[in-house]
Amino acid sequence: MAKAGNRQRKTLVCSVCGEENYREEKNVKNTTERLELNRYCSRCKKHTTHKEKK
Repeated sequence: MAKAGNRQRKTLVCSVCGEENYREEKNVKNTTERLELNRYCSRCKKHTTHKEKK
């Protein structure tokens, strides 16, 4: 079983408009790079790259 402290909820921000749209879980124990996903932005009305908020 995995320990409860390895995962944290991270906020994803649209790289085009800066809107905070999504919250994703990320394993922070063995990952060092920032999360970057293609998601739909309701403000831009299209799919854009969403990056992990600092």
